[in-house]
Amino acid sequence: MSSEAPSKVPRHIAVIMDGNGRWAKERGWPRIKGHEAGAESVKAVMKASRDAGVEIVTLYAFSVENWSRPEAEVSGLMNLLPRMLSKHENILHENETRLRAIGRLDQLPAKTRKELDRVMAATEKYTTRQLVLALSYGGRAELTDAVKAIAGKVQAGELKPDEISDQTLSDHLYAPDLPDPDLMIRTSGENRLSNFLLWQLSYAEFYFTPEFWPDFREESLHQAIAEYQRRQRRYGGVKSC
Repeated sequence: MSSEAPSKVPRHIAVIMDGNGRWAKERGWPRIKGHEAGAESVKAVMKASRDAGVEIVTLYAFSVENWSRPEAEVSGLMNLLPRMLSKHENILHENETRLRAIGRLDQLPAKTRKELDRVMAATEKYTTRQLVLALSYGGRAELTDAVKAIAGKVQAGELKPDEISDQTLSDHLYAPDLPDPDLMIRTSGENRLSNFLLWQLSYAEFYFTPEFWPDFREESLHQAIAEYQRRQRRYGGVKSC
């Protein structure tokens, strides 16, 4: 059983899963072994988030910048994703979790996209919990795509410039129905966003840990939530006494 107070549990947690390569390097293994180990941490975090009452988990799985990595590593990651989806699809069903994806998904290899689409379709009926994979994703790319879509509506006469608001931009993001994350977790000791959910993380609480992602398991997530619960969220205002 989770010890978190339900009223203080973040509804949406976003995670930058960092350190897979360094974890593998420390052991003298190929980087892909770190990514494979990281997949086990995804399982652990999904279980822990379910037990804690978290509704949505968004994972930064592959950035637009990651395409510039060595071809062997990129190929390994694109082959790993459909294998992991097939292997762990039963966990999504057991936990009634809907799988979604955000990013420039058209850039993914056909085999990867096919399996991703299949599992998303197979789980789209679930409404209690969601697992969102950010794939070929970049915060700047998302904002650029949103602005292009808005500009197209202005050009077509469907929208007036003076009607554009913060909500207009939010409505044109990759998953406009998702609430903004309450908590952002980054592993491996790096203290930056790395182009992740730049619009959505405006008022999120940030939690940085030196643990590499393959070492981040259930207790790690509970510690992050406990730290979140100790903070006061003011959203630019002043907390009343």
